[in-house]
Amino acid sequence: MKKLVYIILLLLVTVSAFAAKFEKPILLTSVGQSADVEMVKALLKKAGMEANFDKMLTADGIKDEKTLILAIGGSSKGLGAAGIKVEDELERIGKLINGAKEKGIKIIGMHIGGQARRGELSDKFIVSATPYVDYLIVVEDGDGDGIFTKIATEKNIPIDKTPKISSSVEPLKKAFE
Repeated sequence: MKKLVYIILLLLVTVSAFAAKFEKPILLTSVGQSADVEMVKALLKKAGMEANFDKMLTADGIKDEKTLILAIGGSSKGLGAAGIKVEDELERIGKLINGAKEKGIKIIGMHIGGQARRGELSDKFIVSATPYVDYLIVVEDGDGDGIFTKIATEKNIPIDKTPKISSSVEPLKKAFE
């Protein structure tokens, strides 16, 4: 029990230690064109936060936003519906991240699709975007192989893992307190 309390306190301290970095207004986009971006929109709404949304956002689309949220999860169906090749999406995301960093915008990466949104396609987007975020919120079973933990450890990125999608609301809210 004592160890569990310590872990919970450590998680709370981790979130509060960097929370001041994240400010509104918020900009939301997809990395990989999965439906997860719609779930992130719902989580933001549940948290009482608004975000400008553009699933095909480019660096030129950034206006006065202070935080960019990336919903990371690849979908061949989503890419097909948008008429985009994987390579084009990877290029868009690279330029978007560079543009956000140049403008001093902080980035939150969210992988909430869990194991269902993992695989070769999603992993391409995870590896290309995750190392450049300032904070990660990940549904635990999406990190079954430790890919997010490894990147977060190597890049010193704070990470919060949640047991289910709806649990992602709390760390999201705390990041902006």
